[in-house]
Amino acid sequence: MVGCNTAPSGENGDTATGNGEPTTDRITLGTTLKPRTLDPADAYEIAGLNIIANLCDSLYTYKPSTTDLEPHLATEMPAISEDGLTYVIPIREDVVFHDGTALNAEAVKFSLDRFIQNGGKPSFLLADIVDTVEATGDYEVTIALKQPFAAFTALLAFAGTCAVSPEAYALGEGEFTPNEFVGSGPYKLAAFTSDSLRLDVNEDYWGEAPNNEGVDIQIYNDNSANLFNAFQTQAVDIAYQSLDPDQISNLLEGAEEGQWQAIEAPGTAVSFMALNRNQDPLDQPEVRKAVASIVNRDLINERVLKGQADPLYSLIPTSFTAYDPIFEEAYGDGNVEQAKQLLEEAGYTPDNPAVIEVWFPSGSATRSLAAQTLQAFAEQELEGSLQFDPKTVDGATFFQNIKKGIYPATMVFWYPDFLDADNYIQPFLSCAEGSEDEGCTQGGAATQGSFYYDERMNELIEAQRQAADESERLEVFGEIQERLAEDVPYVPLWQNKEYLFVQSGIEGVVMNASQDIPFSLIEK
Repeated sequence: MVGCNTAPSGENGDTATGNGEPTTDRITLGTTLKPRTLDPADAYEIAGLNIIANLCDSLYTYKPSTTDLEPHLATEMPAISEDGLTYVIPIREDVVFHDGTALNAEAVKFSLDRFIQNGGKPSFLLADIVDTVEATGDYEVTIALKQPFAAFTALLAFAGTCAVSPEAYALGEGEFTPNEFVGSGPYKLAAFTSDSLRLDVNEDYWGEAPNNEGVDIQIYNDNSANLFNAFQTQAVDIAYQSLDPDQISNLLEGAEEGQWQAIEAPGTAVSFMALNRNQDPLDQPEVRKAVASIVNRDLINERVLKGQADPLYSLIPTSFTAYDPIFEEAYGDGNVEQAKQLLEEAGYTPDNPAVIEVWFPSGSATRSLAAQTLQAFAEQELEGSLQFDPKTVDGATFFQNIKKGIYPATMVFWYPDFLDADNYIQPFLSCAEGSEDEGCTQGGAATQGSFYYDERMNELIEAQRQAADESERLEVFGEIQERLAEDVPYVPLWQNKEYLFVQSGIEGVVMNASQDIPFSLIEK
């Protein structure tokens, strides 16, 4: 019924006039994603972080639609010591929380300590790096790190590290408040139910006032058909995450005809294949390189993704300066002759084929079609010398088994924890324990299922993390990607595109690189 209602009543009794024009300037957004929690110290999913980003303020943020950092609650970029271990951050003096509590250095310290000590899902982001947080002035915070980390400022732009009122939250392991929120952002949380949220304007906000009177979020609990229908019937002003490829294609056609607006933005999620170097036949570098050669990204994008993605030639997305399309240069797309030659070098022929099981979660229709496309293309072009065998299992079992080394190859995707090229490299290629003979036994490479081990790669990862000079850091990322293409523990496949569909007459809708929408810019 909600999906068919062209003018739903709001919780405050807002209605539409007889000709369909709204009587208020509230914005209605439809989504299939329900936040698990709104506690910033425990929120680790896009659904919750998108809401939190509009309810609170972090020390730093990104310039709209870029990965460029700028001060937010901080008044300047941090002053960093020469050894890269100390960050001194000045704080705004004109900010109050939604409950009237003053925001100062002690409140910022409380919020960061709580993020670390309460032990929520994202706590490791700071816990592994931060040594101490101190209020070194009424409006100055000094953060000491355990080791230098060049991407640390980007961590302070993660929505979960935002400032929350010390009067409304508790410090202590497991002390979370999932259904309430008291921050300092442009909106206050007015209601949070199983299928909706209501955000009202914060009249005491220190920054520019929102361009609307509030935001109502309708949750279509994992039902993209209901979201699709709700947008088409104008029950929602904006539709965002998640629609299936056919629905997106339909809405894109409607936008071309002028029925509504379509906003496209490069996503930060990447899809890739992980190749287990400990499993036959992928223990041979030539076979891994043959897989990289035969992958046809354009074919997958056309037949599976309906053009709703960009081919990806590195684990680092195109959004970052560090991106180097090294796999395009080394292997191309659907490079049949190169794949045949590499397989012959490894001793594989149509009479003695290399057979590779490719596993993925059973609930992922996209990965199922991608794996089938890869299978069919290899069968057609390589005459059976390389055979892919798609396999599925439920999602929970799939992710548990990856780090056990059960699967020869997997097809998965990655959403970044924070926006820095490091977050696409360190979690995949680093190895805390291992050897050339047995591969990685503990560390990122083991967790992601490639079991890749390379001591030089470990050195390079640490070098870019400690580099104070950005040009030096980019140079290191270049060498990292060269080694990635040479050793092929992973094969990058595609980078997702994100789509927002917006009714005519709605303006100011943009999507940040962190995939959140700044609601305050939207107006009717």
